[in-house]
Amino acid sequence: MLALLGLSLPLLANARAAPSEPATQPPGTLTVAIRDLRGRSVGQITLTDSPHGLLLRGKLKNLPKGVHALHFHETGKCEAPFKTAGGHYNPTQRSHGVLDPGGLHAGDLPNLVVPRSGKVDFETFAPALTLSPGPTTVLDADGSALVLHAKADDHHTQPSGDAGDRIACAVIVR
Repeated sequence: MLALLGLSLPLLANARAAPSEPATQPPGTLTVAIRDLRGRSVGQITLTDSPHGLLLRGKLKNLPKGVHALHFHETGKCEAPFKTAGGHYNPTQRSHGVLDPGGLHAGDLPNLVVPRSGKVDFETFAPALTLSPGPTTVLDADGSALVLHAKADDHHTQPSGDAGDRIACAVIVR
């Protein structure tokens, strides 16, 4: 017996906690797994709606050292070599790249710099995108994808910044 606040309660030697509810995310937040060409997890990216666009926070690992482009692509499908993700997500039909006067695709993002350790934590912002319904949602009928490329985005070459092969991909669907 356990005396607690003057009450006697029996001790349960083999008591187990009730199963917990699955972890839920706040509304307007979605976490996606990103996988390499062999299907191995290389981390997670959390997308959070804000009044000004989409905030991305990622923790990635087991990546090749160097500078790599990260883009939103138009289809929520990631079958190696990730061509199934389609082209860059571009609902406003703009040119590619922040250095192009007619740019920037809604799916254009800054490059990631991966150190020798292969691990990178990052935070970036996509002002033209949202998780909410509308013309620039990444959660349209066929979803979208986040694709990590082998090379850096040069921010002007059409249609995709000369970023090279697709080396990792995350499906974005509800």
